[in-house]
Amino acid sequence: MAEEQAKNTLTVLQILPALESGGVERGTLEIASALVEQGHRALVMSAGGRLVAALTESGAEHFTWPIGLKSFRTLRLVGTLRKFLQDQKVDIVHARSRVPAWIAWLAWRGMNPTTRPRFVTTVHGLYGVTRYSRIMTQGERVIAVSNTVRDYILREYPDTLPWRIQVIHRGVDGNAYPYGWQPDPAWQQAFFAQFPNAAGKLLLTLPGRITRLKGHEDFIELIARMKRRGLPVHGLIVGGASASKQRYLQKLYYRVRSRGLEADISLTGQRDDLKNILAISSLVLSLSTQPESFGRTTLEALRLGVPTAGYDHGGVGEILRVVYPAGLLPIDSIDATCQRVAQLLQSAEPVPPGDFFPLQTMLDQTLALYGQMVRAPRC
Repeated sequence: MAEEQAKNTLTVLQILPALESGGVERGTLEIASALVEQGHRALVMSAGGRLVAALTESGAEHFTWPIGLKSFRTLRLVGTLRKFLQDQKVDIVHARSRVPAWIAWLAWRGMNPTTRPRFVTTVHGLYGVTRYSRIMTQGERVIAVSNTVRDYILREYPDTLPWRIQVIHRGVDGNAYPYGWQPDPAWQQAFFAQFPNAAGKLLLTLPGRITRLKGHEDFIELIARMKRRGLPVHGLIVGGASASKQRYLQKLYYRVRSRGLEADISLTGQRDDLKNILAISSLVLSLSTQPESFGRTTLEALRLGVPTAGYDHGGVGEILRVVYPAGLLPIDSIDATCQRVAQLLQSAEPVPPGDFFPLQTMLDQTLALYGQMVRAPRC
């Protein structure tokens, strides 16, 4: 029995640049935890970050390598990684980002095809179409996190064999995001003490890192127009700015001041209590000017039962069409968007409860794919 169990135990290595924050990182932790729970060995390789502690607490192992560094020096890791894969007897190497994928592919390509690990990639984003990005379509199996991503791969990389692509939607744990949940009064009191201008207002929340693609400028325009309509709104921009985005952050502060909205918009910075902020929001928005590959925060808000609206494109549009069509916003008319947002603030249709896009389905499908790959004949 012990020999049979050992035979069925997998060693899976996930590689990504870092474990600081974000949907890719959280998905990595979720898969690692699921692997451990089913008796497999879960390895993660990254430059480290604040999520490493949570990873190792789940029973997974972390290896700190500068595997995502955008430098020709990173190529020196190819031989070292090849030896690591052999020494650790890795069954599956799963690349989740472009630089790590290149290093993993170069290491993997130089191994014995009859004994090397199986190579999986996940396309998490709608990357620019370049030879550099093409590596994410070179897995023996390619996971697409939405139908939007699958269509993008087939359109922009037509030499990718369709049977290699498997759509595995990202998911949300309904126990972690229960319908109708509200944070405790002590948290709310502390939050409104920190952001007193938000107290007693209709809260419009735009979650997401500070970058030009997330639609912050559209959000500021929306708040200005809601104020002109006489609606008692307050805007929350929730997300951190990396060192490279500080100039853009200052531009947003300037735009808020120049519109006279200092008392009407709060930039909260990076928060670990986003779930609480979503739960107290009157409306959560996704205004990304380029299509999102999925839109996990949109799904989290909907699972909480919070009305959510977003531009009708990409993964966010895909989610809203399934769960909450009332939240679809036109992408080509700020006037129509403002009118729809005002309607939602004044009389939003309730978000239907349901176990849509469940996390467990994502976990089960990913682990099943791993199992299928180690049993599949090698090309």
